[in-house]
Amino acid sequence: MGVLSIAAPVGGVRLAPHAAAFELFGIRFFEDQADRDADAVIVDPHTYSAEIVTGATGALEGAIRNASALVADQDEPASGAAGLLAKARGDYRRITAALYGEGYYGGTVNILVNGVEAANIPPDARLPNPAAIQIHVSPGPEFRFNRLVIVNQAPPTLDPGDEVPEPTTLGYANGAVARSGVVTRAEASAIEAWRQQGYAKAEVASREVVADHANNTVDVTITIAPGRPARFGPIRVQGTERMDPAFVARQTGLTEGEEYDPDELALAQKRLDRLEVFRAARLEAAREIGADGLLPYTLIVQEQPGRRFGVGASFSTVDGLGVEAYHLWRNLFGQAERLRLDARVAGIGFPVETEEFDYFFGGTFTKPGMFTPDTDLVATVSAERTVLDTYTETSAGGRVGLTHIFSDHITAEAGALVEVSRFDDDFGTRDFTIAGAYGGITFDNRDNPLDATEGFYASAQIEPFYEFNYGNPAARAIIEGRTYFGFGDNDRVVLAGRIRAGALLGPDLEEIPPDRLFFAGGGGSVRGYAFKSIGVDGPGDIVTGGRYLLEGSIEARVKVTGDIGVVGFLDGGYVAADTFPGIEDLRLGAGIGLRYATGLGPIRADLAIPLNKRDGDPDYALYIGIGQAF
Repeated sequence: MGVLSIAAPVGGVRLAPHAAAFELFGIRFFEDQADRDADAVIVDPHTYSAEIVTGATGALEGAIRNASALVADQDEPASGAAGLLAKARGDYRRITAALYGEGYYGGTVNILVNGVEAANIPPDARLPNPAAIQIHVSPGPEFRFNRLVIVNQAPPTLDPGDEVPEPTTLGYANGAVARSGVVTRAEASAIEAWRQQGYAKAEVASREVVADHANNTVDVTITIAPGRPARFGPIRVQGTERMDPAFVARQTGLTEGEEYDPDELALAQKRLDRLEVFRAARLEAAREIGADGLLPYTLIVQEQPGRRFGVGASFSTVDGLGVEAYHLWRNLFGQAERLRLDARVAGIGFPVETEEFDYFFGGTFTKPGMFTPDTDLVATVSAERTVLDTYTETSAGGRVGLTHIFSDHITAEAGALVEVSRFDDDFGTRDFTIAGAYGGITFDNRDNPLDATEGFYASAQIEPFYEFNYGNPAARAIIEGRTYFGFGDNDRVVLAGRIRAGALLGPDLEEIPPDRLFFAGGGGSVRGYAFKSIGVDGPGDIVTGGRYLLEGSIEARVKVTGDIGVVGFLDGGYVAADTFPGIEDLRLGAGIGLRYATGLGPIRADLAIPLNKRDGDPDYALYIGIGQAF
């Protein structure tokens, strides 16, 4: 496959049987079973201390230290003297590979166990317990690339979607430091350039790496075998139990006869993952391209159990305790259909007053692959009773529509809705019946929706509707943006911001369903105030929703440890009746929070106070939940 020529010994011992295996340019050399099994079971604990003695500094010293298993594992005993010696033999190859990785091909590595070279100690030797180990590393001179050749490099492409980084941009250039990883990245780039142009079986035919120790240079010749151009062939599905194989194949979106494109393969994998019915799913290409130019694929899947359920809870001192549960059925009819039932009881306070509870029950049916592999049919029905300071709602309704995924970051939805409701508030008891449409588009490139450290989120929604009891048309629109900036090692500090605005066009406020009007306040809005307690102040202490909304938040999130973080935040919000809110009229809340990282997202505890509280507003509010506030 490849040729490696290095004309000098690398280490206190030459690369011979005692030097053990090492990996270079993607190839493993001199590997034996003893290296793989030495640390499997500790039957005779053997302790030791290890230190590195080297003239290297900076990144090179760090690479050497990080490569040593003896140093990394010295707090754990080895499995007898034989296990300790096997670990030492492994360090020869690991440190050698680290030197190559930094561009040092003329170094020496000596590992002394109580003053004796480890490679010269027989595996059955008796060693002191504990043993003293010194790792002497002389990196030698830094090598640089000299003559670099890629034979059969792909021709330039006019399609921007087929472009790949040039090897020179990856450090594969004359005079650059000859890091071994650069060669493997250059190979990958050269292969990918052919594959992007339809050559599915492109591979490295040969590799020749020659280190010139007289001039401290490295010459590299990479030869690519592009093979034949290919087109996607038929897909055979293997491993389905309840799923319809024909649907699974269709859901990949791969079309037989279409030119091979690795980007289409990656998109097919994402489509399969989105079905949420497979524990594992992978596409395997046939070994050979057929005489007709078609490359068949086998799609191997493993289905998940058909049911799933979960529970959750949230708490705030002003809104009370909320508990919820869901039950999910997967793959109802063999084409990844999902039915999810949700139930929630909230507003649980102390002393317990059941008439103040909020109730919700709903179901969502999702049919993937409607019209296209990226389009889902989504239908929901729900019923709820919500008790707020500003109104009490009893309602039932439903929606049906389509959701289309345009890309990894852009999703759109549209559909129709109906709702029947009764509201009790300062205007009295009113009944509403509405029918309308909804539409929205979302852009989301955050690195983690539950705990983002970078990226941007933006959404826009519109909902025109007609209310039949009063005979009024109306329309409601909301836009929202969120952004995140991480700073320091591992994004130790994150600054996050959010802004949200809404507007409603329609009749007088008393003829609009209150749940279509705008309110602010609560854990996801303006912390320090009760949920939907910020509205429009009318005559006689009446508080209603408004036509316009403006709210925003800024947070500074700081990691104290790997799992624990603290947050400082400031929220603001304003609701207006007939004019868009002004900045000077914002209702403000501020506070601090604590975060504890879990696999499901951070557990959140926020303590907030209203900065310009009114009569009836709490002195403070405590919110507990899962996930960041935004």
